[in-house]
Amino acid sequence: MSEAATAIVWFRRDLRLADNPALSAAIGHAQCVIPLYVHAPDEEGDWPPGAASRWWLHRSLGSLAASLRTRGATLHVRRGPTSSAIIGVARATGATRVYWNRLYEPAIAARDARLAAELREAGLEVECFNAALFVEPWGTCTAQGGPYRVFTPFWRSCAGLLDSQPGPLPAPARIHSADVGNSAVRIDDLGLQPAIRWDSGLANAWTPGEEGAHERLQRFCESALHAYDTGRNRPDLPDTSRLSPYLHFGEIGPRQCLAAVRNALLDRPSAKAAADTFIRELGWREFAHHLLHHFPHTATEPLDTRFGAFPWEPSPDWLEAWRRGRTGYPIVDAGMRELWATGWMHNRVRMIVASLLTKNLRQPWLEGARWFWDTLVDADLASNTLGWQWTAGCGADAAPYFRIFNPTLQAARHDPDGAYVRRWLPDALRDYPSPIVDFRESRAAALAGYARIKARS
Repeated sequence: MSEAATAIVWFRRDLRLADNPALSAAIGHAQCVIPLYVHAPDEEGDWPPGAASRWWLHRSLGSLAASLRTRGATLHVRRGPTSSAIIGVARATGATRVYWNRLYEPAIAARDARLAAELREAGLEVECFNAALFVEPWGTCTAQGGPYRVFTPFWRSCAGLLDSQPGPLPAPARIHSADVGNSAVRIDDLGLQPAIRWDSGLANAWTPGEEGAHERLQRFCESALHAYDTGRNRPDLPDTSRLSPYLHFGEIGPRQCLAAVRNALLDRPSAKAAADTFIRELGWREFAHHLLHHFPHTATEPLDTRFGAFPWEPSPDWLEAWRRGRTGYPIVDAGMRELWATGWMHNRVRMIVASLLTKNLRQPWLEGARWFWDTLVDADLASNTLGWQWTAGCGADAAPYFRIFNPTLQAARHDPDGAYVRRWLPDALRDYPSPIVDFRESRAAALAGYARIKARS
């Protein structure tokens, strides 16, 4: 591609400078680069960012702006509509090209396709890249040419492509930029901060931004990677990577994680099995995007259509007890309080709390997905949808419906000394409710409901 005088790089959920293909391409093909963020949550369909995600986004944008300043550039911020914002900046600067990295959620992908056509009609060149995945959702298929619905063969197909992945791109040392004019919007003006400050726990738990992402990855490789094989199921131990929000916001990419883990193995080859397990977990993230791309209705509807007739028993009281961590099952309530305090929950606990909600309380899985969407800092539509449908038994590669997690046995196995429960549920020994439902009775009722829909199919 020939060189342009000025190009726009449209940042979205790729809030980093290193291993950013759109930014690298712009710097390589333009004399002047304009970093731009456009705030347009109303263009994201039924799933605009929830409260915890907005909190993270505010800080991540601030971090990105600071990083750009050290390299001689300014992060220009605008409000949507995205099309008019980008065209306005292009006209103000004389930019002739727009670069961005792809997103894959159905509403956003459809918006991006319309946007690309509008920008080209306005005389701008458009180029987009993959910065978020090893393999894009359409990049692999079954032998019959269709999408995968089972993780193991999907990952077998993708894993064979990992060795051909290009290495992570370096961050630019300098970005030649230009003035955009006087229509700037401050990050603080976007309304991302909570009006009532409930976020102190999040601030204590997280450091959003590219620097925080690399610190988290380095700490994981040095202190927890070797134990990941077994430690990842222990919520009482610090043996998970906690990289999910950084990956969601693109403050770090999967190629960087892969490179860091493989580099760590040079000094500790005995950790290979644990490293393979971690990389496989990154594969579940890939699988989630594969499924949502090919089955876009699953954000709100079950992939297994039989569950459209499942006899849910919606109960506002039971749903509220679950949300507030008052179910009477300590590990469930500890998890819900960890979520409320920090915007995050250990993955093993996520499965336990989701199982209780959908199978023992028989509340619709979408109610749980929506609550997670608002309260998780790593709220990702693809992963959230996969996780809830997997646990509820109505999605691709789902747990068999009769797999109903027993919270008491799960706690004994994965929090054997009770440290996790004591941390997040200090009132467990006083003023604590009895279980909201009897586990055995509610399990039997759930299985009876499943038997009814199975008999109709």
